Formats: sequence, structure tokens, C-alpha cells
Amino acid sequence: MTALARPPAPAGDGLVLTHGAGTGSDAPLLLALAEAFAAAGLSVLRYELPFRRARPTGPPSPASAAADREGLRQAAQSLRASLAGRVFLGGHSYGGRQASILAASEPRLVDALLLLAYPLHPPRRPGELRIAHFAELRTPALFVHGSRDPFGSLDELEAARQRIPARTALWALDGAGHDLRGAKPGGGSVSITIAEAFVRFVGA
Repeated sequence: MTALARPPAPAGDGLVLTHGAGTGSDAPLLLALAEAFAAAGLSVLRYELPFRRARPTGPPSPASAAADREGLRQAAQSLRASLAGRVFLGGHSYGGRQASILAASEPRLVDALLLLAYPLHPPRRPGELRIAHFAELRTPALFVHGSRDPFGSLDELEAARQRIPARTALWALDGAGHDLRGAKPGGGSVSITIAEAFVRFVGA
């Protein structure tokens, strides 16, 4: 399922938001983020990746990655055609990784990236880094990462993002795992905290 949420007070900007390997566009994290970003004035397109539309359960295969990136490209272009402002691209885990690979190959496609729980490496296999494209990434990127994420520590991610020539920032969620649950945001909900951090990052 793909759904577009329009804000009550549009700012003119929009966000394509996609999911990880184990969920779909109706994942609780994406639903909460869509609500938070819409409240901040952004139109939000929750995008279901082609691998999930082809198979309702199970992880993607490496063979589906190119189709998933093409789907994200089309979603970003579609959203840009309907808005007057900037277009951002965000994704959780696998979705964020594919978004960043796409942006590295098409630097003018979107104006900034929101990378949620970027899967830096498989759990317990820190030598298998998924950052070959980082040196080509020229799109500003905000990483949101939990301190208990087995797919990469905060220190590992801090070191990896130094390879990116574009402006980047790391927003750490203390106590959160790969699903970004369990964080202690210090007041508001995690989704609102993430939306506020990203809005500040892009200078909206």
C-alpha cells in the first residue's frame, strides 16, 4: 500500500518515506512519522517497495534491489511534480540504504535524505560494511540511529559518515534498537523528535 498524507498547513515540501526489509508501508514507525511530518507541514508519501508488493512476507532478495530503487525514483519524481517546494527521501533500514544508493547515483533527484537505522553491517559482522557508495553521496543526509542497534554502533556510524562528501548529521536515540523503539527522547514521542530534528537539519 502507498498512501499520501497532506498536512493541514502545507509548507510546500514533501517526503517520500519507505520501510525496511521486514515490514511494509503500514509499519507503525512509518505511520507515526507520517503523522508527525504532516503536522510539521510536509506532504508525506508512504511508499511500499516493489519487493513487498510482490511478496507480502519475507525479506527482499538482492535481485530486487534495482527495482526497489527504481520505484523510489518514480515516487520522488511523482511527489515533486505535485509540489512547489523541496522533496526529501527517507527510509528505515533497507529502505534507507536503497534510498542512499539511489541518491548517490542521482544527486539531483531529492534535496535531502532521512536515513533511519541505517544497516551499516549485518549483526555481529562488522567487517561487512555497506558503505561503498558513501564516497559518491552528495545529497545532505540526516542519520537517525539507536544506541542499541546491532546493525552498527553509533561510533561505527560516526566514522562511516565521514566518508560522505555532502553535509551529514547523526541524531542518536539513547536506548533504541534497530526498530527505533525503546528510546528515551526526553519528553515528546520519538516520531515527533525525529520530525523536528529533520526539519531543523534541512532548514525548513
